[in-house]
Amino acid sequence: MPDAAHLPSFRLDDRVAMVTGSGTGIGAGIASGFAEAGADLVLLGRTLGPLEATARQVESFGRKASIIVCDLTDRAGLRRHIASLPRLDILVNNAGTSIPEPILEVADASLDTMVNLNVTALFIASQAATRKMLEAPDRRLRGGAIVNISSQMGHVGAVDRTVYCMTKHAVEGLTKAMAIELAPQRIRVNSVGPTLVDTPLARRVVDTPEKRAYFESRIPLGTLAGVEDIVAAALYLASPAAAMVTGAHLLVDGGWTAQ
Repeated sequence: MPDAAHLPSFRLDDRVAMVTGSGTGIGAGIASGFAEAGADLVLLGRTLGPLEATARQVESFGRKASIIVCDLTDRAGLRRHIASLPRLDILVNNAGTSIPEPILEVADASLDTMVNLNVTALFIASQAATRKMLEAPDRRLRGGAIVNISSQMGHVGAVDRTVYCMTKHAVEGLTKAMAIELAPQRIRVNSVGPTLVDTPLARRVVDTPEKRAYFESRIPLGTLAGVEDIVAAALYLASPAAAMVTGAHLLVDGGWTAQ
């Protein structure tokens, strides 16, 4: 049994992490958790006010927080902002959306919104972040990490979720392909697959007691996930404790996909 001094570290000291969609919900939680673990944060999202609130939380842990207000679907703007960063060690692709609709009623606007944000913007952010990470001359020594916040729906199907499932399955494929390609540069790429998390986004879907009871009945552990559950998974995958983990999908689904 190794003693505590030899256990791998979950700390993120001397690391700079960017979290997309970090104004609220899971993204804000991940930013705060990473700050508590020692990282400085780049907070990226569409609305200044919520990002400022997250920045104050980051700074309460004695860490630095910089804010980028950007629509992630603006490819040129996203690339420009990431290229302007002095340094980047960790990217968490958290921003995403879900618009539940029966397949025969999926509107073009819904299709475009989900594909553009859940897949295209995630790819552009990952590509630009990889370029920035590789600018560090000691990258192979320092390593790097990309954590994609995916979904249990990247592994299964569901009624009224055709487009959402399609986008999350795409994220899983991208995660594996990037992991293989970037392994020689010691940039690890993994994903986290939450079940429904008790956030404002989920509450738009689980908007009645009957719906909540249904979804909880589908989760063997019997409850929706908390933001802290996803923070813990993302922190592990970003940290030195996961130094030999790449191309993996960490399900935080209460057993949903085990059925």
